Amino acid sequence: MIRKIVHIDEEKCNGCGACANACHEDAIAMVDGKARLIKDDYCDGLGDCLPACPMDAIKIIEREANDYDEAAVKARIAAKKIAENAKKNGSPVHVCPGSMARSLQHMEDEKTSCPSNDNSQAASNNGFKPVSRLNQWPVQIKLVPPTAPYFDGANLLVAADCTAYAYANFHEDFIKNHITLVGCPKLDDIDYSEKLTEIIKNNDIKSVKIVRMEVPCCGGLQNAVVNALKNSGKMIPWQVVTISCDGRILESL
Repeated sequence: MIRKIVHIDEEKCNGCGACANACHEDAIAMVDGKARLIKDDYCDGLGDCLPACPMDAIKIIEREANDYDEAAVKARIAAKKIAENAKKNGSPVHVCPGSMARSLQHMEDEKTSCPSNDNSQAASNNGFKPVSRLNQWPVQIKLVPPTAPYFDGANLLVAADCTAYAYANFHEDFIKNHITLVGCPKLDDIDYSEKLTEIIKNNDIKSVKIVRMEVPCCGGLQNAVVNALKNSGKMIPWQVVTISCDGRILESL
């Protein structure tokens, strides 16, 4: 589509970086000593960067460009803050392109979704094909940006890593219509409560469902969510579902 977007004259640019600091969308970066528009999708075309440029090297033009993607901008900024905080705390920073937050959409028809509690063979005989119900990426608690836009208005599922392997119909019965976070406190050896508190406190979370295994170490995940709910100061309905090692629901509280 033809729309308004920033244009940078690199010959005039003196590399001061003032425009990059002034851009609220983080759409401008310094590359080889020159300001550069990173991606069309990140620029809203409003021109907050123009007054900051001392060389009059930036102007607004109209050209063919992708639509402004506000969700992608928020996710990029959130990921950048996480990396900056990790650097300040002395933690190693590894920025993986696959960890960038994004919403997911799935194409399906009336024959794709498998009825709840139906086993794979019966579903196949009835012409049903299982589909992914995952609505966002990433899913690991330690990777997800706390300010990702998909959290607003979300029903939150916090699940132990092993539950999806043990319970056959996990996508239909648990992931469907939820934003999903997974983790294992024994393997990660961290306290998830701080990250979960930030997510719950700063977003409009509608409900929280905890799905854990029957093994004792999964109690760490449940405790982290309960502590996060308390620390957030919000009254949010929550539920715990316990899965047996052979894939049965033992209890739902």
